Amino acid sequence: MARRCALLLAGVLTALPALPAAGATVTLVCSGLGMSFDLCRDGAQDWARRSGNEVRFVSPPKGAGEQLALYQQLLAAGSPDIDVFQIDVVWPGILGNYFVDLTGRAGPDTVRRHLPAMVEAATVKGRLVALPWFADAGLLYVRKDLLDAYGRPVPETWEALQETAALIQRGERAAGRERMWGYVWQGRAYEGLTVNALEWIASRNGGTIVDPDGAITIDNPRAAEALAMARGWVGSISPPGVLNYMEEEARGVFQSGNAVFMRNWPYAWTLVNAADSAVGGKVAVVPLPKGGPDGRHTATLGGQMLAVSKFSAHPDEAADLALHLTGEAEQKRRAIHGAANPTIPALYEDAEVLAANPFFAELAESVAGAVNRPAQATGIRYNQVSAEFYANVHEVLTGRRDAQAMLPGLKEALVRISRGGRW
Repeated sequence: MARRCALLLAGVLTALPALPAAGATVTLVCSGLGMSFDLCRDGAQDWARRSGNEVRFVSPPKGAGEQLALYQQLLAAGSPDIDVFQIDVVWPGILGNYFVDLTGRAGPDTVRRHLPAMVEAATVKGRLVALPWFADAGLLYVRKDLLDAYGRPVPETWEALQETAALIQRGERAAGRERMWGYVWQGRAYEGLTVNALEWIASRNGGTIVDPDGAITIDNPRAAEALAMARGWVGSISPPGVLNYMEEEARGVFQSGNAVFMRNWPYAWTLVNAADSAVGGKVAVVPLPKGGPDGRHTATLGGQMLAVSKFSAHPDEAADLALHLTGEAEQKRRAIHGAANPTIPALYEDAEVLAANPFFAELAESVAGAVNRPAQATGIRYNQVSAEFYANVHEVLTGRRDAQAMLPGLKEALVRISRGGRW
């Protein structure tokens, strides 16, 4: 197994310029995608200069599933090859047993600076197994020019979005723009559908599938109402093909000028306003709608964290690197130069950060109200829970099943996965 893990890493290690030999060599997983890698590299290089240590990089697989599988292989084998792991916000419950408890190294003052939801996501059975690095939260992208043209306000509720989307869609099609749709989102049977459906349900105060204590809460009338409403969008205000959309498919429709509203992550802001975008300068971002008058604005929390392997030969240096990269100064630099969304709320009020990213003012509300997927409560079984959830939701969206009739069976399946609620 150790030899297999070494082979998996072969060819992906990239060393920074050599520094004093007395320092430790710390290996860090950084996203290998464009600006994200550059931001990570520059921050790590700054730490290396300051500390006298050396940093090597591992570029992980692009797909989240493949990345998690690689991590699980390395960690299960006790491999010391990676010291600091970049992990998804839903992975602490799956991988946390392999990571160092950073509670003492971070200290309470450092922990308190981060978004509570991110700290909650990073904490497994009282252990802080990762440090929040950057946050994501779902946003509603709005064609403000079309709202102005039709005299419609930004929708506060899903009901208002449905009405406004249908009105503008009819008007635009009557004017000859036959490809116009009211609302695009992520409806494919994958993790993104778990994210979207959780937003619909939580906005109606219908719970989070499994609550923090492990109780399965999905079988309730508010959840049924939310899913039934979304089913009604398909083929009316949303294209039938939305049932196979991921983030980029939704962005493609919206950015080409063929949708009034879009649910997506903050990454899409720069792209929809690019020079070659058909909607550049015509878009606003706002919090996702409430689920009716007694509902709430909410978004599913996304993001990335840094965790230190308990098999690291240099746990102190690795923890110091993670603390540096997740610290306030580094998060501010990443926000200004790369539009990375901070996990430190104070930075959403920083004048320099807002000058570089005006939409962060709206993003702050969505991040602050974000809801966690039930990854902590379900632990190593989260992937099974999510797969069962999105598969059943997809059946409702296709019209093959009724929302209210589906939920009791989904609850029973989750009880089996939980081993009778023991998780």
